[in-house]
Amino acid sequence: MSKGDPNKLQGKMSFYAFFVKTCRKVHKKKHPDSLINFAEFSKKCSERWKTMSAKEKSKFEDMAKSAKARYDREMKNYVPPKGKKDPNAPKRPLSSFFLFCSEHHPKIKSEHPGLSIRDIMWSEQSAKDKQPYEQKAAKLKETYKDIAAYHARGKSEAGKKGPCRPTGSKKKNEPEDEETEEEEEEDEDWEEEEDEDGEEEEDEE
Repeated sequence: MSKGDPNKLQGKMSFYAFFVKTCRKVHKKKHPDSLINFAEFSKKCSERWKTMSAKEKSKFEDMAKSAKARYDREMKNYVPPKGKKDPNAPKRPLSSFFLFCSEHHPKIKSEHPGLSIRDIMWSEQSAKDKQPYEQKAAKLKETYKDIAAYHARGKSEAGKKGPCRPTGSKKKNEPEDEETEEEEEEDEDWEEEEDEDGEEEEDEE
């Protein structure tokens, strides 16, 4: 389950993303014990897609249209939770999965615009391939703990001294706040995709 909004709707998927997802399921059924090299798998999917007829592609186009209709219908009744964020709170560190996505995301979007982040097969990577990202995540986690402790001490001291006058104009901080919120929302989306991918694998097993 996501640490964000548990009721947040799953984003819309393109017809090409449905195609890749289907190819992945077929491959896993035929080769349940083999790891998938994402770059090689993505290339094969792209080559196969180019050779498919319009009739063959229409199946995935219908799936995308159906998913979009469902998403639009559910969005009408979706009410996002209201919450107040502390602008001075340290940003939570990225997990190894998020670091993996951030590295591959630009390349995926440029080569396959219709491919979503959930199609980056983190679960298919070997322990050796995951290791660099897990090491980076561990370092970020330690840094986050230090920053959080620093802010906690600062708040404690500020409480003893009394309220402080705000410094700087509110307008200068607004762009940074907006950017932080966007980054946090994207992180939550990636985390949801990691959780959903794990649930999908459990269902298949």
